Amino acid sequence: MKMKDELINLIINEGCIKFGHFVLTSGKESNYYIDIKSLITNPKALRIIAKLIKEKAEELNLNYDKIAGPELGAVPIATALSLETNKPLLIVRKKKKEHGTGKVIEGNVQKGDKVLLVEDVTTTGGSVIRAAKILREHGADVVGIFVVVDREEGAKENIEKEGFKFYPLVLVSELFKAAGISKDQS
Repeated sequence: MKMKDELINLIINEGCIKFGHFVLTSGKESNYYIDIKSLITNPKALRIIAKLIKEKAEELNLNYDKIAGPELGAVPIATALSLETNKPLLIVRKKKKEHGTGKVIEGNVQKGDKVLLVEDVTTTGGSVIRAAKILREHGADVVGIFVVVDREEGAKENIEKEGFKFYPLVLVSELFKAAGISKDQS
């Protein structure tokens, strides 16, 4: 079984597709939720995600020095990828710390760093775009944004409009097809 198919099966079998009424980070309301946060507590899933991102980045000949993820959902993914690639980790906070060092980025970001940014789920892409812009403001070059699941609700267009390259591992339409769920049911 291909790793992508294995990931899709894990997402489905771990019950990560939930139905009901949800308000997403983007503020949009949805009758389904992709709960990747529950999946990324599974070490097998994290290994698969990290390997898929690493392989895809290699296929695309992406040259990067560091891995970054916005808190919270992307941090385990970024950590797993950092361990898989042996590249340093950056964590982009939702907001600047009000105490201590007052950092918005944890880790050593330097001008000219080539950064691969990861995210768990995208809808409009707002959270990951914000993280990418913060990295850029700190002198980093975001060479690509990888997401585990793209809900196909504008993230690709919004991210690319901001000048970033976008690489989803799985599209929600692929998940629904594999799970036998029609878009009308969702």
